[in-house]
Amino acid sequence: MVTRSPGLHGGHFVFTLSPKQQNKPTPSNMQTTTIQSTSLHYREGNSDKIYQAAVEPKDDGYIVTFAYGRRGNTLNTGIKNETPVPLETATKLFNKLVASKVTKGYQPDGEVAKPYQQSGDEGRDSGIRCQLLNPVEKNELSRLLTGRTHCLQEKHDGRRLMVRKQGDKITGINRRGLVVAIPDSIREAVEHIPFDVLIDGEAVGDTLHAFDLLEVKGNDFRHRRYIDRFSGLIMVIPPNLPALRWVSTSIDPNDKVEIYEELRLTNREGVVFKDVDAPFSPGRPNSGGPQLKFKFVESASFIVTARNEKRSVSLGLYNADGDKLVPAGNVTIPPNHVIPAVGDVVETRYLHAFRESGSIYQPVYLGRRTDIPAADCTVDQLKFKSELATTTAAAAA
Repeated sequence: MVTRSPGLHGGHFVFTLSPKQQNKPTPSNMQTTTIQSTSLHYREGNSDKIYQAAVEPKDDGYIVTFAYGRRGNTLNTGIKNETPVPLETATKLFNKLVASKVTKGYQPDGEVAKPYQQSGDEGRDSGIRCQLLNPVEKNELSRLLTGRTHCLQEKHDGRRLMVRKQGDKITGINRRGLVVAIPDSIREAVEHIPFDVLIDGEAVGDTLHAFDLLEVKGNDFRHRRYIDRFSGLIMVIPPNLPALRWVSTSIDPNDKVEIYEELRLTNREGVVFKDVDAPFSPGRPNSGGPQLKFKFVESASFIVTARNEKRSVSLGLYNADGDKLVPAGNVTIPPNHVIPAVGDVVETRYLHAFRESGSIYQPVYLGRRTDIPAADCTVDQLKFKSELATTTAAAAA
């Protein structure tokens, strides 16, 4: 795919061929504080899961941290003991945790992954909020693709992640503004930036696909035009870091149409359109806004309302008033996923929804979403069959 990215030349915004991202190992000056760690895997049929555990110092004691999930995905994280304990006690907790996984069929992982070091601040409100995107209808695509007011980027299928570097401290922040653990590969990559920054992006596995730059050396960039922030992002990120990459971006209409078609034909998740002149605006507008998304497939976040037989769960969404859960159908949980609990928020792909029943058609379970609050699981996420038919007809007209 021909990708282009913005650069600065003579004070004007131009497009050049994007540099190749080489997967060369990059040295790190990170001084790890992990006392003991292990990486386990479980492979059976279509299941390929990873479980990591570590003993790490905190305050005057030690905590036992863990991370788990499907190989290739950004992992879920947690702490076994919130209150630090002596090293001997932490070691016993660590050994017991590892043993419990081994008895369930986990084995030492030959491809040892970088651990997720945790500080104990996970779950704390950072005070920082993401800029969230609104969906755009299909009949708006022509205007966005053929005009020059919006640039186009691939919508990566991962987890939203901001990373802040302040001196020697590197903090991950999720889409809800909460502090989260991040893969050491991303942490080590950000360490190569020689000054304080706040970067916004999408984490896919152990790689951060960066698309916005909000702070540099203590200076707030949020008021600047998006295209200027992105140009700064390219200059800030060092080359040849596999775990930290800026996303390919196009503004030329011919390039946008070409890349849109290639992403659609290769079954990618979708595209994002961003107003090149807009400042950063935290939160999500009621409708529209300077940053828009278009998915090639439909997906939504649901609340699990019941566990059924044969690895199936019932799904629910809040009504328009947000005061009542209404049924949205069922979905089968694949064998390579843990069956979610009642009350969990889960992501599910579907073909369309029926307005009469509110149920989704041909659902495919994608996994739990710990970064999305239940209050965001509302019926207005759904695309109904009649709406999809209308937009398709309008696009063809």
